[in-house]
Parts: sequence; C-alpha cells; structure tokens
Amino acid sequence: MEKYEQMGPGSSGGAGSLRLFTGLVLVAQVLGLGVVILVAVWLGHYRGGFAWQSDPSKEFNYHPLFMVIGFVFLSGNAMLVYRVFRNDKKIYVKMMHAMLQLSALVFVAIGLKAVFDSHNLPTPPINNLYSLHSWLGIATVALFCLQWLGGCISFLKPGLSTERRTSYKPHHVFWGVLLYILAIATCLTGLTEKAFFSVQGYSSFVPEGYLVNAIGLLLVALGAVVVYVVTKPDYAREPLPEEQHIRMTEDLN
Repeated sequence: MEKYEQMGPGSSGGAGSLRLFTGLVLVAQVLGLGVVILVAVWLGHYRGGFAWQSDPSKEFNYHPLFMVIGFVFLSGNAMLVYRVFRNDKKIYVKMMHAMLQLSALVFVAIGLKAVFDSHNLPTPPINNLYSLHSWLGIATVALFCLQWLGGCISFLKPGLSTERRTSYKPHHVFWGVLLYILAIATCLTGLTEKAFFSVQGYSSFVPEGYLVNAIGLLLVALGAVVVYVVTKPDYAREPLPEEQHIRMTEDLN
C-alpha cells in the first residue's frame, strides 16, 4: 500500500490517488471485456457466427474478434502490468509483459489467417490489401512484431548493460503507446468499412448500426484510459530498493 500512496514526484499522494488509479484500471478492464463481448455478440448474432475454412464468410468473423482480443485487450493489459504490479520484482513483471504481448501476437496471427482465407478461398477470390484499413493493419502487425522482438532483446537478454537498456526504454515506451493508438485506429477503420459494406440500412439507424457504433465508442474510451494510465508520471513504477542497488553496482562496474 505504501508504494501506491507514493506515486511519483508529481502525485498528490494519499488514498485519493490510490483510489483514482485503482478505479481507472478497473474501468479499463470493464471497457476491454465489454468491447470483446460486444464484438462477439455482433458477429454471432448479426454476422452469422463462426466457422473455419468450410465457410470463408464466417471464417472472416474470427478476424475482428481475435484482433480486438490481441491488439486491444491483451496488448493494453500488457502495458498496464508495469503500473499494477509495482511491488513485484521487475523481472517477473517483464516476463508477464512479454507473455501477454506474445499471446496477443498468437491471436493476431490467427486473425490474419482468417481474413486472408476469407478473401482467397471464395470463387472468385477477393483482392487483398486494397483498403486503408488493411494497410494500417499490416503496418501495425509488422511494427508490433519488431517492438516485441526489440523489447525481448533489450530487457530480457542477460548481460546487456544498464546504460543500453536505459537508453532504449523511452523509445520502447513511445512506440508501445503509438502502436496501441494505431491498433485502436485500425479497429475503427475496420468497423467503419464493415458497416458500410455489410450492414443493411446502416444509414437508417438500424440496431446493428447502433451496436457497431457503440463498439467504436468503447474502443476510443478504452484507448483513452489505457494511454492516460501508462503515460501519467504519477503512476510510473518506482524501482524497488534491491533494483536500485543492482543498478548502482552495474554502473560502478
């Protein structure tokens, strides 16, 4: 509790700061789960449910669901672990962060296969990678993979100097936040594209249109909460005493 009550140099401190922080993290979880559930309901109720290669149109439905689970829910929580588990050893938090991001990549890979199958398997096939949404998506996936590999090399590789890790950290944080915002933007363009192409009567205020718009609003709200928490200096994780000792020892050597 003491660690939470001393949240950085700019914090007002005390139980109020802890309550606000806890509330924001809980809001992020509710919004994240809400987005996943609403996407699943939308695809299951309005878009015909799920199938694999036997029905490419239904296989497509795995794409938005898995992309939201991976890029939005899991990736967002991967960034939040550094704020939530502030009293645990940093190596454990790093491992948790890396595993959540790896889990996100697994969902993203399956989501990508689903969308390419849904384009390539029908007769005649549908062109791939022609829309702004697809360009943003491929760029996000490629950069996300590089970000994950760079983080693993820089922060988990034994023997890497503290100076190099420290110099890389701001870049890793910046790109992590930027990629999360890019993932939200990609989801929003995908929702809009799907609504225009597939939702009959979208401009006539049909229930499915309301649901799609609600998912978009929740995505924006979730992105705002996550980015606020991970970029607010008051919520930054303070090094534990033993971590400060190790850093001083490495610097002396």
